[in-house]
Amino acid sequence: MHYVSVEGLTKSYGINPLFNNISFHINEGDKIALIARNGVGKSTLLRILAGQETADEGKCWINKEVTVALFEQEPEFDEAKSVLENIFHLEHPIITAIRAYEAAAESEDGHLIADAITKMDELGAWDFEAKVKQILGKLNIHHLQNPVKDLSGGQRKRVALAKTLIDIGFEHKHTLLMMDEPTNHLDVEMIEWLEHYLNGENITLLLVTHDRYFLDAVCDEIWELERENMYVYKGDYENYMEKKAARLESEQASIDKARNQYRKELEWMRKQPKARTTKSKSRQDNFYEVEARAKQKIEDAKLQLEVKMSRLGGKVVEMKKVYKSYGDLPILKGFDYTFTKGERIGVIGKNGVGKSTFLNMLQMIEPADSGKINIGETVIFGNFSQQGLQIKDNLRVIEYVKTFAESFPLAKGGSLSAAQFLELFLFPPDKQYTYLSFLSGGEKKRLQLLTILFRNPNFLILDEPTNDLDLPTLAVLENFLSDYQGCVLIVSHDRYFMDRLVDHLFVFEGNGEVRDFPGNYTQYRIWMKEEEEREQLTADSRPLKVERPEVKNETVTSKKKMSFKEKREFEVLEKELPALEAEKLKITEQMSQGALSFDEISKLSERMIAITQELEEKELRWLELSEMV
Repeated sequence: MHYVSVEGLTKSYGINPLFNNISFHINEGDKIALIARNGVGKSTLLRILAGQETADEGKCWINKEVTVALFEQEPEFDEAKSVLENIFHLEHPIITAIRAYEAAAESEDGHLIADAITKMDELGAWDFEAKVKQILGKLNIHHLQNPVKDLSGGQRKRVALAKTLIDIGFEHKHTLLMMDEPTNHLDVEMIEWLEHYLNGENITLLLVTHDRYFLDAVCDEIWELERENMYVYKGDYENYMEKKAARLESEQASIDKARNQYRKELEWMRKQPKARTTKSKSRQDNFYEVEARAKQKIEDAKLQLEVKMSRLGGKVVEMKKVYKSYGDLPILKGFDYTFTKGERIGVIGKNGVGKSTFLNMLQMIEPADSGKINIGETVIFGNFSQQGLQIKDNLRVIEYVKTFAESFPLAKGGSLSAAQFLELFLFPPDKQYTYLSFLSGGEKKRLQLLTILFRNPNFLILDEPTNDLDLPTLAVLENFLSDYQGCVLIVSHDRYFMDRLVDHLFVFEGNGEVRDFPGNYTQYRIWMKEEEEREQLTADSRPLKVERPEVKNETVTSKKKMSFKEKREFEVLEKELPALEAEKLKITEQMSQGALSFDEISKLSERMIAITQELEEKELRWLELSEMV
């Protein structure tokens, strides 16, 4: 079924064109990723399709049987109403019944609950109610009677996502779901659930995202807005990168050919008399077409990060027996760690376990309950926080940057003016005099990164740095961090970003427990999956050991007699177990030194996983044999 047809769509803001004369079609079942640099018009295009903005030119046809649902980066709510009232805002008998049931369940009033159950039975609303429960549970949305105005930014984003998914799953058979950065403020488990949900539902999707693993898992086509045009690529992100490189190479070859022709035609034009024949007039018209092609420029401007890093001494940060709690919620229980130069550590864990609090304690923004945090004298923190820029909207970009400094030192010596430094961060002169309130979310993030790096930090703390950044900027940031000589501590739900950069992980497991895992995020997930499978196998085997009461005495008697082979096995195990423990300890020490290459880290982490598995198997066998002694 044909959903959307767009022809000759054009949109500009002032003198800045976003896209010009673009055309495309969307059919039922399409799952499309829309990517572009920040400020090029991704969100604007989605709002035009949703009817919230109008194009300057062009036609947009949407099938009358299709409902368009838009999930935006900055969701709007009725602030005076509760979470429940905002989620179940539609006036429909089933929605009304579910709303009444959820309210009754929260009130714990038996009469209300009974009446609500009766109404749910009458309408057959239980299947949809179960789906609603799944969505709310997976997105960790509780306390539905709380007012929306009291929610944090991340909670608001999850409530908006739940509202969107519930709406499209309710009554619209044909829905075009458009999502603008849906994974921001979701933890990894939520992102993986959303991947599964979108793949399982019969949804037609147009998606803006910076999460490359999410993009590959959900979409099979990529549209790119670039230089006012739209380019279409079938396949995954890697295929897009290859095809784009080939396209740019072909375009450059075509421009070079036009330039050669232009030089010849220019010479002919200069030699021609003023009065031209019909034949020369035709050639003259063709000249101007060749001239236009020859003067084309493929502007593939890239963010440049060439800042100078302050010298980092031998002592970085020491945390000794650090405890921290909020009421009954423990954040750290006796945390010990000594940071070394060049470390790249990822911080992961569910929302609410204390990751941001840990970052604040490290910078002495929040005090520890007990323990010591010693900061080296040469350490300069660069804190890229989720709060974003603390700005006054009536300032222009150049004025805001000059409140920090007039010039900036560079890594290779020398310095740049504030205006020159802004150009390195893809703020051209006309953009530098834009008011901060008119910047896109990604442009504000890029400006925030600029203001952090100009201080020449040697210990970068990045709290969700990938939110709102475009993919080209992310690629440059990843390359910069790969070569960065200082310490880097990253909290991120972007699995691709973490896999590429971190050497090991601090895993906040809850209840104040923090695991130091030697490896990146994918290696951790593989290890977790193996642990879950091992626990399941152990759980499945337990009943077999206790469901034989009739032979209990015989079993006890037989355990007292160990065969020669079993004795020999027992002796070998008593030698092997300490050796494996010693090797495990040695690997842990090697990993903590922070002087290893990525390949060495990968090999050691694989060996660590193998040792852990072998230790568990041998310890179980040792316990079985020891009961026979």
